[in-house]
Amino acid sequence: MRLNSKFILPKLIGHRGVKDLKPENTLESIITAFDLGLECVEIDVKVSKDNIPLLLHDDTLDRTTNGSGLVCNFTFDEINQLDAGYYFYKSNTEIKVPSLTSVLDLVKKKQKYLNIELKPNKKYEGLNVKKILQEIKQVSYDKIYFSSFDLSSCVSLKKSAPHLLCGFLNDDFNKVNINETIDICKKYNFFSCGINLNFFSNSIVNQFVENEIQVTVYADNNICEVQAQNLWSNKVTSIFVDDPREYF
Repeated sequence: MRLNSKFILPKLIGHRGVKDLKPENTLESIITAFDLGLECVEIDVKVSKDNIPLLLHDDTLDRTTNGSGLVCNFTFDEINQLDAGYYFYKSNTEIKVPSLTSVLDLVKKKQKYLNIELKPNKKYEGLNVKKILQEIKQVSYDKIYFSSFDLSSCVSLKKSAPHLLCGFLNDDFNKVNINETIDICKKYNFFSCGINLNFFSNSIVNQFVENEIQVTVYADNNICEVQAQNLWSNKVTSIFVDDPREYF
């Protein structure tokens, strides 16, 4: 049994907080997730121009703030002045793009689990991991695991901090097939693999489970409870949800 296989993820993970209910990757979204009963949330983290880890999914500011341009071209203070709620509510808000530090403080205070998805700015993969690890070290909290679609980010994390938990995300088994994915997870000691609901099959999940790799499932739209029950009954460990209200 590999070292990381002993860690079992919560069955439900809030996707970017609860992104169908509140603006994604904001403190409001994360707090709402916990208030609804979730024990774990997933967030997307990358660094600003001045190397401060912050929560934002895209390469640019355009979709989720009233700003425009690449995240890596702006300092955290500049990004923090933007409205991160207007796109969701279609009106002006005081909602800001949070720093990773503020989220870590919140999660630690509430004693919840956190999944940090490494969303590096292009060519800054190593720096992104380095700065995030510095923040994690200062907080000293162990209910955290990492994941990324970017293999170099996952490898960089495990090389810098072998004791930390990391999962590989694969959204297309036509590009990296199941056997190659399992080989990658075993080579770098990734304890889990996240797959798109579109690629779910009993065969794929069984192959991961046989190799002591936990499986998480995400989708483009909210996964309802009926779908989740089917996934759990077929050995999927965790489901990412955008709106978990029907589960409670």
